[in-house]
Amino acid sequence: MQVVKTIPEIRALRQQLSGSVGFVPTMGYLHEGHLALVKQARIENSVVIVSIYVNPTQFGPREDFGAYPRELNRDLELLRGEGVDIVFVPSDEEMYPPEFSSWMDVGKVTERLEGASRPGHFRGVATIVAKLFNIVQPSRAYFGQKDAQQAVVIKRMVADLNMGIEIVVVPTVRESDGLAMSSRNIYLSPGERQAATILYKALTLARQLRRGGEKDAGKISRQMTSLIQKEPLAQIDYFSIADAETLEELSLIDRPALASLAVRIGKTRLIDNMPLE
Repeated sequence: MQVVKTIPEIRALRQQLSGSVGFVPTMGYLHEGHLALVKQARIENSVVIVSIYVNPTQFGPREDFGAYPRELNRDLELLRGEGVDIVFVPSDEEMYPPEFSSWMDVGKVTERLEGASRPGHFRGVATIVAKLFNIVQPSRAYFGQKDAQQAVVIKRMVADLNMGIEIVVVPTVRESDGLAMSSRNIYLSPGERQAATILYKALTLARQLRRGGEKDAGKISRQMTSLIQKEPLAQIDYFSIADAETLEELSLIDRPALASLAVRIGKTRLIDNMPLE
C-alpha cells in the first residue's frame, strides 16, 4: 500500500494504473461503515484508492473542525488490512493553496435538510469531491447511505458536469442496537449513547407505518416527533419525508421516499435516514 501526500505524486501513480479504479473519499477516523465502502470497492475494481482529508470548508464557524477525531496511523493499518492500493493524505495547503478561489455550487438539492441547517456545508463538500475526482480520476466512487443527501448532491454534480464516474451508494452500517456508525459517536457519553438509539427507533417507526399502508407524510412525521420527544436528551433539528431523488418534501408518499432527520443528543449532532418503500 502506497501513501502519498501530494497531487503530483498521486497523478503520477494514476497514470501507471490499468483497469477500473474504485475511490473512497473519507475524513478519516475510520469505522466499519467506511470499511464497507472499501470492501465494495475492492470487489468491484482492479485498484482501490482511499483519501483521508478533514475538509475545513465543509465545517461552519461554530462546528467541530478542530475537535474532529483524527488517528492516521490507525486508519492506515485498517486500510492495509483491506488491501487498499493507494492512500492519498493531502495537507490543507495542498488542497487549498493561498490563491484558491473556485467553488462548486450544486443548486436546489443543497438548499434543504443539511443545507438549510448548515449553510455553506455542501459548497465545501461538492468542491472538495470535485477536486478529488479531478485528481484521482476514478471509474467508480463509493459513498454511504447514511449521508443520503451528500450522495444525492454528488450524483447531481457528476451528472450535470458529465464526469462519467459511477457513484455507488452502500447501505448504512449500524451498531447492534441500530445506531448508525459515525465518527462523531465518540463524542457521546454512555447515557447519551443509549439515548441516541432514538434516531433508529423513530426511522423504524416511519418504515413500519409506510409498510402498513400509511401514505400521509404528516401523520408519520407527527408520530415520529412524538416518539423522539419522549427522550429527554434528544432535541430535533429537522425531520423530513422527501422524494428520494429530488429531496422535495412530500405530503403524500406516492413515490420512493426518504425519511431523514438530524437530532442533537446533548451537544452532539447526529444524522440518519431510511428509505421508505
